[in-house]
Amino acid sequence: MSISSNFGTGRISWLWFALACLGLLIAPALFDVNTMTVLLIWSLFALSLGLMWGYAGILSFGHAAYFGLGAYTFAVASMNIGESTLPLLLALLIPALLAAFIGAMMFYGRISDVYMGVITLVVSLIMFKFINSTAGDAYRIGDARLGGFNGIPAFPVLNVPGDPELQIYGLGLYYVVAAALLICYLLCRWILASWFGRVLVGIRENEARIELLGYSAPLYKTAIFTISAAMAGLAGCLFASWAEIVTPGLFSLGQSAEVIIYTIVGGLGTLVGPVLGAIALGSLKLLLGEQTVIDNSLLLGAILVLVVLLLPSGLVPSIVRWRQRRGQAAAARNRASSTRRRRRHNGEGA
Repeated sequence: MSISSNFGTGRISWLWFALACLGLLIAPALFDVNTMTVLLIWSLFALSLGLMWGYAGILSFGHAAYFGLGAYTFAVASMNIGESTLPLLLALLIPALLAAFIGAMMFYGRISDVYMGVITLVVSLIMFKFINSTAGDAYRIGDARLGGFNGIPAFPVLNVPGDPELQIYGLGLYYVVAAALLICYLLCRWILASWFGRVLVGIRENEARIELLGYSAPLYKTAIFTISAAMAGLAGCLFASWAEIVTPGLFSLGQSAEVIIYTIVGGLGTLVGPVLGAIALGSLKLLLGEQTVIDNSLLLGAILVLVVLLLPSGLVPSIVRWRQRRGQAAAARNRASSTRRRRRHNGEGA
């Protein structure tokens, strides 16, 4: 599998990007704002995993650890500070620092992929168990009680920077989330178009060859692991502001499994795939939440199995290849038709 055939990273169709911006702009007039907001938050969460997994080949089974940490960091900091600007920055910084520490231990320690999956999963489970056991007044950070399995409710949400009285919610929060998703998408495109992104794809394809070329694979893997965690922390912060409550469920195995399913179904090796997968399956999850006949996890698992069996590369890559095959077939038919016409013309002229 060559890098050139699978890279497709830095190029961006500004027409499609403009159409996406237009779609996000008018979506509140067509759909419920609260539903669209949480779908875009899940999309940002899936994008953070898709960047790391799809282009560097690093799969984290506990990516929810950084999503939940971003949410809890924002909740605790906003209750102590009373204004959201610094808590928002901390919600990116704290998960990034934790990921940099864990990533450096794993990648410089040359941990194999199997053990790396176990370590990322265990980190998420440890945080889930710890937060669940923090009930009581003894577990507080400043003015914020961690609340155990009840979580932290009623903390200050996002506000206009410098003015805590002007809180952002409803339609305003939707546009903030949409802007964050678009900015992170452009950031991912910029990363992948740079030499840094090309080294990441090289690591995914053949790590030993990249190191023989003089690049430090552990350094690059730790860097993308950190960037991905910061994006997941941002998604967690926005989710906390949307839900106005954070609970230990944000660290759960189910949360990590869902984002993996979103990414696989949408398509690895693309940035649009995880976003569309999160929107499609997230919408299905919300619809199923309104009934009790079918278990959500059972249906999502069945969809994952079907996609892996029928469309192993995911929806977006499969659609792209189908369009390419149709274009190639049409071009071949046009060439054949042109050849026949030329031959007939030459025969009549003779």
